[in-house]
Amino acid sequence: MDAIFKILRKLLYGISVVAMLVMLTIIFIQVITRYLFGFSFEWSEELARFLFVWVVFLGSALIMGEDGHLAVELVPRLLNGTKPGFVLNLFINACGYVFILLLIIQGWKMTQTMTFQTSPGLGLSMSYVYIIMPVSGVLMLMYHIKDTISIFRSLAGKAEDDNADDTSVVTD
Repeated sequence: MDAIFKILRKLLYGISVVAMLVMLTIIFIQVITRYLFGFSFEWSEELARFLFVWVVFLGSALIMGEDGHLAVELVPRLLNGTKPGFVLNLFINACGYVFILLLIIQGWKMTQTMTFQTSPGLGLSMSYVYIIMPVSGVLMLMYHIKDTISIFRSLAGKAEDDNADDTSVVTD
């Protein structure tokens, strides 16, 4: 399973880097043509904006896989290893599921709604721009399920350690 997530990470990273490079190249060319030649391509700003949206959503899924999102961890660290700490981790995890499911469901609704609207510069269906919301949500869900499994594995590992401590007999 870890091999799948390593491949997914490399894929997301690669797509994000390529999209960022294309976006920066388009913006650079737009600035040069505007100031040196007095014109700019009508589609360039729009494509750069769409690529930015994709980079943000793919990047947020990528960061979730690396557990890199900002969080206030004072209370979870104080309660780490205790029963209230485990309950707090479950609550935080459940809140993550609520957010991710909202992103998937509402993102899909937005994608369907925008099917009939086209972008003025590219003539592209706006659903291609909005589809990244549910796609990113599914990627986040995969990473979140992995995190949930690790929470329960750590609990199972702790329970095994407690049982091993209880059954050990000390003889002199």
